[in-house]
Amino acid sequence: MDISDILTKCDHTLLRVDCRAEEIRTLCDQAIRYHCASVCIPPCHVAGAKRYVGDRLAICTVIGFPNGYMTTAAKAFEAADAVKNGADEIDMVVNLSMVKDAAWNEVAKDIVAVRKATEGKILKVIIECCLLTEEEKLQLCRIVSDSGADFIKTSTGFSTGGATREDVKLMRENCPARVKVKAAGGISSLQDAEDFIALGAERLGTSRIVKLAIAQEQENG
Repeated sequence: MDISDILTKCDHTLLRVDCRAEEIRTLCDQAIRYHCASVCIPPCHVAGAKRYVGDRLAICTVIGFPNGYMTTAAKAFEAADAVKNGADEIDMVVNLSMVKDAAWNEVAKDIVAVRKATEGKILKVIIECCLLTEEEKLQLCRIVSDSGADFIKTSTGFSTGGATREDVKLMRENCPARVKVKAAGGISSLQDAEDFIALGAERLGTSRIVKLAIAQEQENG
C-alpha cells in the first residue's frame, strides 16, 4: 500500500500533556499537507486549532482521557464543550471501573450520553484492550455497536499497551460493518499500518506515519 493512501486513514496525533499551541499548529500544517483524516489533540487546543485550520481539516479531540473514570455527566459536558469549540470528531474512553464490575448497563449509558452530546459528529469509543479480558472485549464490541457510535478504538496509547493485530481482528469480526475500527498506540512502521488496515482498521491513531513521510521526502531531496 502506498504511504499516501495510508496517510488518508491517519488521525495525526499529539496528546502529550505539555504540548504547546505552536506544536499543534505544526501538527495541523503537516496533516493538511499529507491529507490526513484529522488531527487528534487535547481539548484545550480545539478552539485555537479550529480557528487556525477552518474547514481545511477535521479536528478530533479526546474525552474522559486517558482513564475513563469521570462521571457520565462530566464526560457529556466535556464532549458538548468540545463540539462547541469546533471539534468534528470525539474519541471517548469507556468507564473501565464499570467494565470490571460488569456493570454493562451503566457502561452503555455512559457511551450513549456522550453520543447524545455529540450528535452529528463522529464518535469513537476507546475500550483500552490491553486492560480487558477476551469476554470483556466481546461485551464491549456489542455495547459500542448498539450505542450509535461510529468507531470502536483499541487504545489510548497511555496505558500498558497499544493496538495489536489480534485485537483489531477481533473487533472487526465482532462489530457490524457500520461500526468502523480505529487502531491506536504503538503504530511505528508502515508494516504496522498496512497490517492493521488489512485486518479491517479504517483509522490509525499515530504521528509516526507522517514523520516517515517527511523523512522519505528529505531522503528524495
